[in-house]
Amino acid sequence: MTHTRVPLNRALSKLGILSRSEAAAAIAAGRVSINGRQVDDPAMLVVPEWIQVAIDGRPAPRAAWRTILFHKPRGVVTTRRDPEGRPTIYDVLGPAARGLVPVGRLDRATSGLLLLTTDTRLADWITDPANAVPRIYVATVRGRLESFDVERIRAGVDSGRDRLRADAVTLRKASGRESHLIVELREGKYREIRRLFEAVGHEVIRLKRVRIGGLELGGLEPGGWREVSRAELATAGLDGPARSTRRR
Repeated sequence: MTHTRVPLNRALSKLGILSRSEAAAAIAAGRVSINGRQVDDPAMLVVPEWIQVAIDGRPAPRAAWRTILFHKPRGVVTTRRDPEGRPTIYDVLGPAARGLVPVGRLDRATSGLLLLTTDTRLADWITDPANAVPRIYVATVRGRLESFDVERIRAGVDSGRDRLRADAVTLRKASGRESHLIVELREGKYREIRRLFEAVGHEVIRLKRVRIGGLELGGLEPGGWREVSRAELATAGLDGPARSTRRR
């Protein structure tokens, strides 16, 4: 398992110790020590799993292992605080989200399955494109999507910045007003599904993620959440970090 180096303020956020902004302020004020040495650079690169953190000279407790499956409502942003005052996933979850970080993101207009965890290795493994973890979405697009549009999306299209493609697309229903599809991604570029359909001339009007690996959203209502065990992650094929540790 490759350990990723990240800026220190992000590492403290990933470890559930402080938010990024709180970490940056604490580091700048000289309140943070890493492996016994006071630090003053929030951008210093560290491996979160390899550092011992102290705040004001006291060891910073790390959150116990915990992962939850959350149904992110539409209109909520995947961030701890929003400068525009929009509701965040932490506003919705309240105390249940203490110490948790999101595994990837869903944009504001997208609803559905979002994992949050205290396990930074798990988060990195699931979001690493090299591991090709499948993500399944239900999409509704404006207008009638034709079979040749579906084939273009499967084959790949140029968005102007990069090349995008879906690993699988199933057209469930099409009318002059709108079309309904199931889309599978294994890489997860920024707003990839929306940009894919825009490239073939169709606007995404509803988008919902319903599965990551073998974990399904099921009947969980928007704003609802439930605990996920290590055993359930293993059954869902999302225990890559644990398998890597056992092999060593």
